[in-house]
Amino acid sequence: MMAALLLRRDKKSTAAHLKADLNRTDNSSGVHQLQELLDSVLNPERPAGDTEALEWCKCLLAGGEEFEEFCKTVRSYDNATLCGLVWTANFVAYRCRTCGISPCMSLCAECFNNGDHTGHDFNMFRSQAGGACDCGDNNVMRDSGFCRRHRSKTGTNVPSVPRELLLMSEMVLPRFIIYVIQYLRDGYSEPGPASERDLQKVLQQLEPQISFLEELTKMGGAMRTVLTKILTNQQSYKDLTMGQEENVHAKKNYDKYLSALKSSGLVSSDEKNASGVIELAAGTGVLSDLGAAAVAGDPAESSIEDDQDGSQEVGQRKRVKLSSSTKDPSIMDVLKHKCFLEELLFWTIKYEFPQKMVTFLLNMLPDQDYKISFTRTFVQHYAFIMKTLMKSHESDTMSNRIVHISVQLFSNEELARHVTEECQLLDIMVTVLLYMMESCLVKSELQDEENNRHVVVNCGEALLKNNTYWPLVSDFINILSHQSVAKKFLEDQSLLMLWMSFVSFFQGMNLNKREINEHVEFESQTYYAAFAAELEACAQPMWGLLTHCKVKETQEYTKTVVRYCLETLQIWFDSVNFVDEPAPHQVSFHLPLHRYYAMFLSKAVKCQGLDLDSLLPDQEMLMKIMIHPLQIQASLSEIHSNMWVRNGLQIKGQAMTYVQSHFCNSMIDPDIYLLQVCASRLDPDYFISSVFERFKVVDLLTMASQHQNTVLDPEHERPMLEGALTFLVLLLSLRIHLGMTDDDILRAEMVSQLCMNDRTHSSLLDLIPENPNPKSGTVPGSSSFEAMLSAVADFKAPVFEPGGSMQQGMYTPKAEVWEKEFDPIMVILRTVYRRDVQTAMDRYTAFLKESGFFSGNPWPPYKERTPLHPCYKGLGRLLHCKTLHIVLFTLLYKISMDHQNMSEHVLCMVLYLIELGLDNVLQEEPEEEEPCIEEHCHDSWFPGTNLLSNLHHVINFVRVRVPETAPEVKREPPASTSTDSSSFAQNSGAAQVFSLVAERRRKFQEIINRSSGEASQAVRPKSSATKWIPHGSTPQLTTAILEIRESMISLLIKLHHKLSAKQNSFCPPWMEDPEAFVRLDSVKYSHGDGISAIERILTKAAFRARQNKRCIQEICMKISPPVPPKRNGPADKKTMDKEERRQKARERQQKLLAEFASRQKSFMETAMDVESPDADAAMDLGSSEQQVSEILYDCVICGQSGPSTEDRPTGLVVLLQASSVLGHRCKSTEPKRLPTSDEEHIYPVDTCAATHDVRLTTLQRFFNDSSCLQSVSIGWEGGVYVQTCGHTLHIDCHKSYMESLRNDQVLQGFSVDKGEFTCPLCRQFANSVLPCYPGRGVEKAHWQTPSRRNLSVLVKEVEDLQDQLGTFSSETNLSREMESVIKDIKNTTQKKYMDYSKTPGSPDNDFLFMYSVARTNLELELVHRGGDLCCGGASAATKRSCLNQLFHVLAMHMRLYSIDSAYNPWTRLTQLTQKRDSHVCNDERPEVPLLFRDVPSLLIIFVLTMPQPLHKEHFTCIVKVLYTLQYMHAIAALSVKFSAEERLAWKNSGALKKHTSDAEKSWEVLLSHGISELSKGNRFYEVATEEISVISSRVWSPQSIEYALQQFCLPFLRISSLLQHHLFGDDLPNCLSEEEFPVLANCLGLLPSAFQPSNQLHSASCLDWSISAFEIISQWCSEVTEFADMNAEHAVTLVVQDPHWTAPRLLRLPENYNTIFQYYHRKACTFCNKVPKDPALCLVCGTFVCLKGLCCKQQNYCECVLHSQHCGAATGIFLLINASVIIIIRGHRFCLWGAVYLDAHGEEDRDLRRGKPLYLCEERYKVLEQQWVSHTFDHINKRWGPHYNGL
Repeated sequence: MMAALLLRRDKKSTAAHLKADLNRTDNSSGVHQLQELLDSVLNPERPAGDTEALEWCKCLLAGGEEFEEFCKTVRSYDNATLCGLVWTANFVAYRCRTCGISPCMSLCAECFNNGDHTGHDFNMFRSQAGGACDCGDNNVMRDSGFCRRHRSKTGTNVPSVPRELLLMSEMVLPRFIIYVIQYLRDGYSEPGPASERDLQKVLQQLEPQISFLEELTKMGGAMRTVLTKILTNQQSYKDLTMGQEENVHAKKNYDKYLSALKSSGLVSSDEKNASGVIELAAGTGVLSDLGAAAVAGDPAESSIEDDQDGSQEVGQRKRVKLSSSTKDPSIMDVLKHKCFLEELLFWTIKYEFPQKMVTFLLNMLPDQDYKISFTRTFVQHYAFIMKTLMKSHESDTMSNRIVHISVQLFSNEELARHVTEECQLLDIMVTVLLYMMESCLVKSELQDEENNRHVVVNCGEALLKNNTYWPLVSDFINILSHQSVAKKFLEDQSLLMLWMSFVSFFQGMNLNKREINEHVEFESQTYYAAFAAELEACAQPMWGLLTHCKVKETQEYTKTVVRYCLETLQIWFDSVNFVDEPAPHQVSFHLPLHRYYAMFLSKAVKCQGLDLDSLLPDQEMLMKIMIHPLQIQASLSEIHSNMWVRNGLQIKGQAMTYVQSHFCNSMIDPDIYLLQVCASRLDPDYFISSVFERFKVVDLLTMASQHQNTVLDPEHERPMLEGALTFLVLLLSLRIHLGMTDDDILRAEMVSQLCMNDRTHSSLLDLIPENPNPKSGTVPGSSSFEAMLSAVADFKAPVFEPGGSMQQGMYTPKAEVWEKEFDPIMVILRTVYRRDVQTAMDRYTAFLKESGFFSGNPWPPYKERTPLHPCYKGLGRLLHCKTLHIVLFTLLYKISMDHQNMSEHVLCMVLYLIELGLDNVLQEEPEEEEPCIEEHCHDSWFPGTNLLSNLHHVINFVRVRVPETAPEVKREPPASTSTDSSSFAQNSGAAQVFSLVAERRRKFQEIINRSSGEASQAVRPKSSATKWIPHGSTPQLTTAILEIRESMISLLIKLHHKLSAKQNSFCPPWMEDPEAFVRLDSVKYSHGDGISAIERILTKAAFRARQNKRCIQEICMKISPPVPPKRNGPADKKTMDKEERRQKARERQQKLLAEFASRQKSFMETAMDVESPDADAAMDLGSSEQQVSEILYDCVICGQSGPSTEDRPTGLVVLLQASSVLGHRCKSTEPKRLPTSDEEHIYPVDTCAATHDVRLTTLQRFFNDSSCLQSVSIGWEGGVYVQTCGHTLHIDCHKSYMESLRNDQVLQGFSVDKGEFTCPLCRQFANSVLPCYPGRGVEKAHWQTPSRRNLSVLVKEVEDLQDQLGTFSSETNLSREMESVIKDIKNTTQKKYMDYSKTPGSPDNDFLFMYSVARTNLELELVHRGGDLCCGGASAATKRSCLNQLFHVLAMHMRLYSIDSAYNPWTRLTQLTQKRDSHVCNDERPEVPLLFRDVPSLLIIFVLTMPQPLHKEHFTCIVKVLYTLQYMHAIAALSVKFSAEERLAWKNSGALKKHTSDAEKSWEVLLSHGISELSKGNRFYEVATEEISVISSRVWSPQSIEYALQQFCLPFLRISSLLQHHLFGDDLPNCLSEEEFPVLANCLGLLPSAFQPSNQLHSASCLDWSISAFEIISQWCSEVTEFADMNAEHAVTLVVQDPHWTAPRLLRLPENYNTIFQYYHRKACTFCNKVPKDPALCLVCGTFVCLKGLCCKQQNYCECVLHSQHCGAATGIFLLINASVIIIIRGHRFCLWGAVYLDAHGEEDRDLRRGKPLYLCEERYKVLEQQWVSHTFDHINKRWGPHYNGL
């Protein structure tokens, strides 16, 4: 009842009344009233969309005030010291590594900009999953990085909160929260097909309520404290949720909640009963065993379900289900909730983490109590979260949201330790990970398919394919980065055991089986998932643990891990049933157990000083451990030899990923290290023979010239042999884990990457494998990286190549690095593409040539290695074992005998191994004297194991098995010296036989016997030696005996002769130079080819053992005569031979070329004969006479040369494009700046285009339209610019060329339908052909003779010529082509840039457009020449100029319009006209006064409307007459600028000189006359004085007036000179800018003939009046004064037109990109008022547009395209704010131009991925501006694509 009354009252007053009641000491009635009111207001049976409840809550909280006021008050009590701003995906945030303690630290832009991070290592990033600002939190970042607001501990000086302020909140909010929870309960339905939509619906309805909660959290610390109390109060939760049995609705909701809870355990209750869970004692059982039991047992019992996604797997794999009990069964149990926070989180999970809920929960984190409670709650729900994630359809979004929360909680070490101890976080994580992976296990097929008991993850499952596990793994890695947590993990043995069994799920996953017969049908791409899983789920946690095992104190941890690794490996070997041979044709790149073992071993030796032997297993186990990594190395070689080609491209992908920079230190490096460990401990003969067997090249290692290989095709033999030798060299050379320091490793990695290619800073950071764990200390970009980089590389600044392709800042190796540190072995290890090895060698070769060290083709240089760590000394034994020596001997022999399948690379590697052996001499051990038993069959090959002594050991006979067809079989036994044949028999008895395989077997058995006694002997009867007996295919092998009689040294000397192609080429250096040994490391030896390698080896061998020295000298003496002739050394001789050969080759080439040229010529001649018999005659004529009558053109399509004729016109290849560049010029010399704050603006009124527009509009208001359209030029905006590459072609050839392009199906970058093509010769972009006018040649001479005729005569001639009507030439091909070009020109620009007439379609329009095209092209050429003609000369632009041809085309078109002689401006310029009666033509507007007309436009009109070709004297006459008009313009404009007094003074002083002889050529007189004439109109100067007084207060001297007049007339002189240059071919003279006026005047023939350059030239002296100057001036001025009487203001503005414009410039940009980014990336678009997704800026005018924004689309054009049409006549230059790159729009195409902002290392940062600070690169910006002004975007940028108006 009470509530009903309250509800009726006004909300505010009710609230105020209740608040007062509650504040009393006895507040029971108030409490009661409030509860009743809330019962009725917050009734969950009402629809959630009803806002009434929210309104009430707001009023009640505010207690009668306005809610906004209330918020303000609460905020003033904010005591938070943390920022805690929460953001969602795509938000731009910052990360500073210098200030961060945790790698996940991030700051919002405001805190970042308010902190001091100068010189820090920071970057900007776009958040992927969302995050929160850590400013103020010293657990995550250092205090020094806090911003100003959070640095001072704000909490200390905030007053405490008055109780009554938040009293209502404490009462109302619990009710509000349960009200929200009830909606969440009610809306939830169990997952089903429709349920997802329903959940979304519920969330949409609850949007306002959740937003309200979020709003509360933003009120600051005071409100958050209240909320924390409410959310964590268990009592109120109990009261509000349980005690509502009588309310049916609430009961129903509660039941729903309970049923939802049921499925929250990891193993739900029904699963528990059904699946017969196998119970295990904690920590003892291992899952792989368990898996075995589950698979072996009865299917019903072990719950094997069919794989639902089996369809894509070949042959329906069975999915294996395991379940295990861990220490803590509670992890698996159903959840129980005790407070609001817990239930809220529960629903957040059930509804799959709605963004608003996540933000609400995170916004509360700055409250410490809340943080702890929430973290506990989160951990308690952890298993349930992951379970929900696995079932979710939106797992990506959900993953991001989970990590968004967890990263805030687990990055804090304190908290992480707390929940690890209290809530068993580690146990939960490992258990959940196991549970997760169990859902996708399958039976492994590695090794023994039938009896395999091992289970692995199936990489095709969604869980792995979509990376669903990453939130969990990322949290795990995050908490392991805290030392206290990691220690707990390492101490807990059962956890480690569980973890190892988890890792073993990945051991051998994604097994590849080699396809032998046909290509695989379906190329599976599962390998991505496999590599990602091993890296993220196995390797990264491993790196995390390794960082805590760095010091002696942590030895125990390492020992434990190593022990468990070995145990788990043993279990794995047993469950895959592995004996001693790997199964053929199989490889898995994933051996995480091996790699764990390897990495912990390496750390133990390197950092913890443990003894390696104490951590190693017995020999047998080592043999097993070695097999699989070795199998991978052999398979890599097979893959690169194309033996796996039938498995598709993906297998190559795997081989590349395995060595790729992000994976290599977790994959190939540990594998090779493990093999090095095995090699150092196992018997060397066994190891070497295993390698060759694995690489399948055993059969190849025979002395015989032919052999049979049962396992390899012949074409694979060579690459596999190269692979095996290279692998051995790698194994013996690499020291990454064997003694190199971290700095050495970094240096070696850096050098190898730089040697492959010059690199940018960022790609180098990316390519250098870093320790993947972020806390490892070697953070990329750390100081050691920079220091090392500057030590090994030089920086090449970003340059521009002539082709226009932009280079970034690159680092290139220093010279001494190439000389001393280039290490091909490291390069081979690190190359993803095999071609990179070749690139590195090419670069090395180039360096040696440049620096003069070596000019031939060098071999990979041999590099001394760092000494081995004492633990690994055993590795050297490989180089000193008989097996290797036999192999080396055999290969040297085979190469010297030219057997097949040998290569330079094989020899190179053999020599490398020999040299390694010489450099790693073992301490001499006394030879164990063994009786020579038969089975040690190779003791007779070499006496001992030392390489030094074996080098000179001579081997006489070898017994080989060869096919019967081999040449060896036919040979007779060698004729022995004694006739007694028994000596031969004895010899053959001593012939050596050797079998690698037998050798390996024997060693293996030996080791087995030694280690495991007889017991294991019985188990291993099937030692698979049988495999190696050839399968009955070719039994006809016979035994032959070869006579060898060589030692390794003699073979080396033979090879030296062979390589240098001369007998006795080797002369021991020490015989002539006893110091040779000392200089072993000299440059001569360290860089060179095979010859120098052999010399180096022989010298080393001689130096290290006297016996070898003797042996070498003997052999050399035998071959060469004792006295070596002192002529050229062998090397010089070799170069001479080479030179000779080269010379001959060159001569041959010249001869061929000459022959080819003459053939071509004769062919062309015959072709020409057929075409035109007169061609020859014309040519002969041409050579005899100096003056060719016609210009000849070469057609670049048919190759013929000839004139352009009416019937077969030739044309220039041109590109027509509309341009507004001229229109963007301004008056001020300072370019406009891009606005970067709201105060700055750009005003477009002062641009050239705007000014001309206003002028034309003003004229059209007052004067006759047709005369207006001849008084100005248009084309400042949207004018047509014509440019050519200078190549010509026949127009008919061009048409057929276009046809062929049309039929060409190849994707072109241009649109043939729009007439676009590329020049057939230079491939420059073009879109039209400009016909060349026939003729122009002979008469040139007398046209150009300077005329002595009187000016008035010429004036009359010009007038007559103008009156001649345009002759319509008969329809010829030429005229048709000219018409079609005119059509092209008109189509180039938009309609609006051509229509200026008031009467649409008037011919005046056409006329104006045509002569403006000429004007546009002249003006643009002026701009390209720098705005003046001082540099003169035919610049590059004129070589390719097509203005001459353009004028002819335009003239021909314009002659069609005759000018009515009554209006012809020529008569008004040169004759005094009678005053026409003004009242007669009242209705018709007057003509435009001559002083308002644009003089250059008149010049072009006159030239184009006169018959062509024009005589030069007539041209000069026109210029002279127009100069008088231009001069009067200057005087009128100048007089306006005077003050009234000055004007009077000049008027009087000039009047005095009026009657002198040259008064007409004196500016003073003319000025005075002009002033007096213009003063006749009373209004003109009055208005002028008012306007001008503002502008200038300068005093005018005669010099300044003269200068001003010259400057005013210069633009006219420039245009005239350019025109004259193009029409008559006159050269433009060079001059200084001060001399420009006199020089141009002279050039145009304006100068009086008596003028001496030494005198100072007066501009007036160039005047030449055809009639009385004063009268004509009076006539011109009267036209102005008549108009001025009505419109004085307009008259003044029309007179004062300033013809000067500065060069066009793009906007000036700020130095730092951040300035632009911060202002524009959140700025709203002015058109649609939204913040664009892809904002862009026009760099020409500064307009802000939405790129690709549908919001601003008009008539199907997106905003950028539209803007490019308005602003640049279809050329737009846009800076994309979010990508920092520039795109160019040109017509219907666009291209990515590149960036003008580069980082400190001269690199672009496209899409701001790296987020480093970017700075303006002035050079690039200049180039961009240059390309814009010169219209060369189309030619320089190559990658264009259509934009379909969608930008």
